[in-house]
Amino acid sequence: MRGATMARADVTILGAGIFGLSIAWACAKRGARVRVIDPGGVGAGSSGGLVGALSPHVPEAWNTKKAFQFGSLLMAGDWWAEVVAASGRSAGYARLGRLQPLADQAAVDLARERAASAAKLWQGKAQWEVVPATGGALEPRSATGWLVRDTLAARLSPRLALESLAVAILNRGATLERSGESVGTVVHATGVAGLAALSESLGRKVGTGVKGQALALRFTAPDAPQILVDGLHIVPHADGTVAVGSTSERDWQSEGPDGQLDGLLAKAVDAVPALGEAEVVARWAGVRPRAASRAPVLGAWPGRPGHFVANGGFKIGFGMAPGVAEVMAELVLEGRDWVPDGFRLTAP
Repeated sequence: MRGATMARADVTILGAGIFGLSIAWACAKRGARVRVIDPGGVGAGSSGGLVGALSPHVPEAWNTKKAFQFGSLLMAGDWWAEVVAASGRSAGYARLGRLQPLADQAAVDLARERAASAAKLWQGKAQWEVVPATGGALEPRSATGWLVRDTLAARLSPRLALESLAVAILNRGATLERSGESVGTVVHATGVAGLAALSESLGRKVGTGVKGQALALRFTAPDAPQILVDGLHIVPHADGTVAVGSTSERDWQSEGPDGQLDGLLAKAVDAVPALGEAEVVARWAGVRPRAASRAPVLGAWPGRPGHFVANGGFKIGFGMAPGVAEVMAELVLEGRDWVPDGFRLTAP
């Protein structure tokens, strides 16, 4: 995919995953001439998955990462609507909330404490509440008969969202290339390979790769909330599928899908029996960039003037993307540094 030829680029983005394309869009909106380079094309890395759960951390033990994620999730609706308007292509975004089953009375009590925390920390802009199960078709089984329902969680289709972003930036005059020279300011959004390069450059382990696997089932429930059960995301999409994922594997023999997906499917059906007869229509596996801090790695690359980093979106990349994009665009183009302290790279 290629846009109009430019004499030079003000900003070169290396990587066409969610961080790279989001930053490209934010820079292009501000009038920068942008070039995106990725040998694999759009979504060739871990961003091109299936799940698309934009879901918040629990409203307790508040910290910089949770606050940043909260702000990004709140801005996501308008942010993605602008992308879709510019591209004419759906991103599959909808803020439909999330359900979580509560296994015992201790879990119910803790959830109610968190509801009180959310009332304060979420500033009335979203709710976390304990509600009775209703027995709906796409509702998780709950041993207590109680569920957590939050209204902050949203979903999008990762692949549709990336394509929508790609078209939006091309329509702004950017280019999207498989190879080429890095000209001007350079933003490295290169996933696992980028974390390895940073680790070598700084002489310490900045992060590593963690394999994840997911699958999609043919099941039509486009307006249903997503479900979280013991770390497993079950996400209905607008195209008549439900995504299930993902595993987190520190060691693996192959980067492709394998037998662990059978266990993932069994866990999903146990949690939501209505999925028992659903056909598996897609399987996915990829290696995702996990920073040692478990927060995104953003900001200037120490010792490399004019080079910046946006990496480490492990499991939360799509949810963090609007906030990451705007912060990085301000830093790269205007020199305004709003990167949270816990996200910054530091020199060795």
